[in-house]
Amino acid sequence: MANYSITNNELYHENYKQASNNPKQFWGDLAKENFVWKKPWDSVLDFDFSIPKISWFDGAQLNITENCIDRHLKTNANKTAIIFEPNDSNSSPEHISYKDLHERVNKFANVLKSRGIKKGDRVCIYLPMIPELAVSVLACARIRAIQSVVFAGFSSIALATRINDCDCSLLITSDGSYRGKKTIDLKGIVDEALESCPSVKNVLVAKRIHSDINMKEDRDQWLQPLLDDASIQCTPVVMDAEDPLFILYTSGSTGQPKGMVHTTAGYMVYTAYTFKNVFQYKADDIYWCTADIGWITGHSYIVYGPLLNGATTVMFEGEPSYPDYGRFWEIVEKHKVSQFYTAPTAIRALAKQDLSFVTSYDISSLKVIGTVGEPINEEAWQWYHKHIGQNRCPIVDTWWQTETGGILISPMPNCYEGKPTYATLPFVGVKPVLMDENGREILESKAEGRLCIKYPWPSIARTIWGNHKRYKDTYFSAYKNCYFTGDGALREENGHYRITGRVDDVIIVSGHNLGTAPIEDAINEHDQVAESAIVGFAHPIKGNALYGYITLKNESSNQTELQSEINQLITTHIGPIAKLDKMQFTNGLPKTRSGKIMRRILRKIANKDSSNLGDISTLLNPEVVEDIIKNSL
Repeated sequence: MANYSITNNELYHENYKQASNNPKQFWGDLAKENFVWKKPWDSVLDFDFSIPKISWFDGAQLNITENCIDRHLKTNANKTAIIFEPNDSNSSPEHISYKDLHERVNKFANVLKSRGIKKGDRVCIYLPMIPELAVSVLACARIRAIQSVVFAGFSSIALATRINDCDCSLLITSDGSYRGKKTIDLKGIVDEALESCPSVKNVLVAKRIHSDINMKEDRDQWLQPLLDDASIQCTPVVMDAEDPLFILYTSGSTGQPKGMVHTTAGYMVYTAYTFKNVFQYKADDIYWCTADIGWITGHSYIVYGPLLNGATTVMFEGEPSYPDYGRFWEIVEKHKVSQFYTAPTAIRALAKQDLSFVTSYDISSLKVIGTVGEPINEEAWQWYHKHIGQNRCPIVDTWWQTETGGILISPMPNCYEGKPTYATLPFVGVKPVLMDENGREILESKAEGRLCIKYPWPSIARTIWGNHKRYKDTYFSAYKNCYFTGDGALREENGHYRITGRVDDVIIVSGHNLGTAPIEDAINEHDQVAESAIVGFAHPIKGNALYGYITLKNESSNQTELQSEINQLITTHIGPIAKLDKMQFTNGLPKTRSGKIMRRILRKIANKDSSNLGDISTLLNPEVVEDIIKNSL
């Protein structure tokens, strides 16, 4: 497995140099030596960013599930592939071996075939974090159906929008889901959505909460009886390297979601390689990513990345606060988790709680801890490092996107040290550059600009489903021969990168470019501040001014004094130019289900344009939006 394991700084630099100087040979050798192919490729890479057209391992044939499951059966059939940890902490976890997973995937694939699903058909999956979710994803790949997972917290409108966009013919759901103490009527949401989805002919329903639900004749069928009758044998369908593997929707600035298309071979190679090295996974480790498979993090680093490496991956159905705020750490202790990967939002929420929720459990099994979803602020990083990492676990502050498929910039344990709030160095084969507003590359080693990638990596999304023009316009039109990430970044002299936030979160105030992330970091240092979000609003003199939305740990009686203290912190850390013109204290901030703050919504409210906020029903907390509008300044 040459070049596959990067265990020290010298190997990182050696591999990075090889991948930069001769990328086709590097990726070709890596792919050939570490994966199972039905047919080799004709060319490793062809691309033209001006079209854009990108193809990796073109001409090759494979099935990704053979690489995820079948090849492990000879030596690790009885090894646990998935640990399912249910919502109820008193319920026993389920350990699914690679042999069990193989049989379950085959049975599910045969059920799909019995419903008429064939190569290229789109299957929508709307399930909670139960084993059937991972199994159904792999079952689609087994027969080369294209799956589109929709997070099972989205509204009926959001679900219908996604189904109709990619013309799904079959939907997989459950009667309901658990969310802490509550149950959610998923089937009711599905029924409402399908009133406007004529393409869906079949609905397969898993039993989870055993509720009384409506089953539409000739459309809806219970899943388990079909699985019981299905064969455990299913020959994997041969896939071409560039066949679409899945469609995953990400929010667009207009509110219309973008169906990012990820193809098979390149995605397989890159997610496997990044998982192995970013998390320094070893054969006996237990790995846990707390995300949902409805997000790219769950696709790449709960399902595909771990299973491609023959790992044991944890699937968690519940919430970090149920039955109390010690739930994460109870699971770490129970399963002796080695690698733990979560979002800064979760870290901040847990850091607000009494430390006894952490210290009550033995979390000494942890070796690597990670963050994903947004830049982590200094205070949260330090708490995470001290109390969860116990001052010994490296933190991998990973930067990547739905569009990238895998991690692009991240610390790498044992290779180079992380630095608080810095994503640090690019992963092997990734070539980041900083651009100025005029489209010129910034060559100075220490600089700040717009983050672009000037060479394709294997897991890059190939298009937006049904709208290649939008794909080109969004990612390849702003800067010539570059993929534009939409993010701003700061680069230090040693080449380390810090993500400063979305470019539309880089605000020009009186001619000064101000990234929102450093300002938020300064605000969050105040001992009464739980969370903050900064946006710009039109100002008659400055052009733009800064509007701060701030959530407090406890209600403050003296907000005037608090405002003064916060602006003084900003002045101290950044300068008076970054002081807030408006400061609104809120009960919460609007967030996606993956924990990202929806600054687009806050920006519109700040600019008195709250009439067109898009579908806010997909938010984690849509109720806070109305409160923010009502109290806006």
